[in-house]
Parts: sequence; C-alpha cells; structure tokens
Amino acid sequence: MPRAAGLGRAAALGPLLAAHVVAAIEPISVGIALGAASALTGYLSYTDLYCRFAECCREEQRLNASALKLELEEKLFGQHLATEVILKALTGFKNNKNPKKPLTLSLHGWAGTGKNFVSQIVAENLHSKGLKSNFVHLFVSTLHFPHEQHIKLYQDQLQGWIRGNVSACASSVFIFDEMDKLHPGVIDAIKPFLDYYEQVDGVSYRKAIFMFLSNAGGDLITKTALDFWRAGRKREDIQLKDLEPVLSVGVFNNKHSGLWRSGLIDRNLIDYFIPFLPLEYKHVKMCVRAEMRARGSAVDEDIVTRVAEEMTFFPKGEKIYSDKGCKTVQSRLDFH
Repeated sequence: MPRAAGLGRAAALGPLLAAHVVAAIEPISVGIALGAASALTGYLSYTDLYCRFAECCREEQRLNASALKLELEEKLFGQHLATEVILKALTGFKNNKNPKKPLTLSLHGWAGTGKNFVSQIVAENLHSKGLKSNFVHLFVSTLHFPHEQHIKLYQDQLQGWIRGNVSACASSVFIFDEMDKLHPGVIDAIKPFLDYYEQVDGVSYRKAIFMFLSNAGGDLITKTALDFWRAGRKREDIQLKDLEPVLSVGVFNNKHSGLWRSGLIDRNLIDYFIPFLPLEYKHVKMCVRAEMRARGSAVDEDIVTRVAEEMTFFPKGEKIYSDKGCKTVQSRLDFH
C-alpha cells in the first residue's frame, strides 16, 4: 500500500531512484561484510549470498503448485471454480518459459467471498514476502485514483509506475482492488502492457501478473447460483462456461465496473474472468472455525453457530446466501 500511495510524479520516481542508490551502495557493504564467508564456503555465489540478506527478484523461480493447491483447498471455502481456475492459470503461466503476454485475471463476486484473500495467497506463493514484497503492488481505486477530473494524470502515473517496477523485476505482480469503483478509462492506460507485444519501449511485460478485484458481476453470479439451487443442482455443478461469458459481457456494459467498454475486454486481453460464488450458511461456519484456529483458540461449535446465525441471508424467502459473505466474521467473533 505505501508503495502505491505515492502515485505523484515525484513519489513515483522516488522509490525508483532510491532503488538505484541502494543497488549502488548495498552490494559494496554486503560484499565487505560477507566476502570472506563467500570465499570460504566456495559453493555460494555472490548473488545467492546477497539474496539471503535482501529480497531479490527470482524471475525463474518455479511455482510450488502443490503448496498453492493445498492452501487454496484448506483456506478458501465454497469456491470450487476460483480454486480450480487460479491453480491451473498460475501453474501453466509459471511453467511457460516464454509466455506471449502477461497473465491477467479478473476476480468477480460480492464482498466477503474471498477475492482479497485469494490475491494475498497468490502473492505469497509468488514472492515470499507476499503483499509486503517489493515486487507486489496493490492499488485501491478509492485511495489511489479518487478524482474523476484527474483521469489523464492517473493514466500517466500508472504507466510510469508499472514500467519502472517491471524494469526492476519482470515477474512483478500488480493487484487492482475495488475495480468497480475505478473511473472508466483509467485502466485502459495499461492496455499496451497486457497485449501480445514482445517489448514496449524496450521493456518486456510478458512475465508480469495483473489481478483485478471487483464486486461488479456479483448479481449475475448470484443469479446463476440461485438458478442452480432452485433446480436442485449442486453449486459444484456450476462450471466456468456457465459464468465467464456472462461476466465478460456484463462488466463490459456496466458503467460501474471499471472495465466499462474497456479495450482490455474488447481486445481479449483478460485471460480469465473468475467468479466467486455467494457463500452459504455452512461456508460461514467454516470461516468462523478457520478464524478461531488462526487465533490459536479451540473451536467451540456453540460460538461457531452463534456467529453464523448473527449473519443476514438472502433472498428474503429462501435465505440461502450471506449478504456479507465472511467479511464480518472477525469483528463478530470479537464479541464472543
């Protein structure tokens, strides 16, 4: 967050200039302190030794698909589609030594269904420091692009920021949260970076990853899930083909999606539109148990039930889905 907060020209240049200064000074100081150790061990390269004390961009580092799969299955509840698509998309992309374009994922669904949680899991599996990594960049629309009259300025700043960071690390990750609150046109500034170009102004963006998080399309996803439920079909029967075409058209025609009439959709530059299904009562209970374990507490089923029953559910008649997903589980658990 702090890295993205300074999107002004000076702020955007500051970290880049600082990085050059650090790169010029740190190798010398580290070399003096650790040169003898490197000489004695013999088997460690200078780069390996340096990267033990500072975060390095390891562009060729392979993704541990098994670890990612396990984490998604154990921590993400009720999202069979998101788990499957994200795992396959990331594994295929990271195993490809010469991708033709950056990987671009657009995550859609109501609040509290797991979009932010997934972006955190993905970041941690790509760069060890996760969202705190120098190579993972989070933008929040309402914080970093608040004023509609400054769209052109935001576009210029965004291009400069992405160009500078991909130049420093080809496998950089860029996460755009609250896309449904982003002013139309802002995101189209990065269209050249997502396209099938070998280089843009001498920089290759093909190994970068872009993730868009949005509530837009949540109504379309819920309608499909509800149709399946009313037809007596399991939510696990819902396939990507049942939702992806509807989502892409829906957000393209939605003025409040951040992708309204966007060239990113028009040019088919978003690789996957990933739906996050609304969460049921049983999924909320799973979230409560997981939060209790994360706090080091024993799972008390009475408390689990009380917290889950405090949630409100919709539609009004059936009351199947939590209207806030698992978003308020942590705060509600504080009262028990």
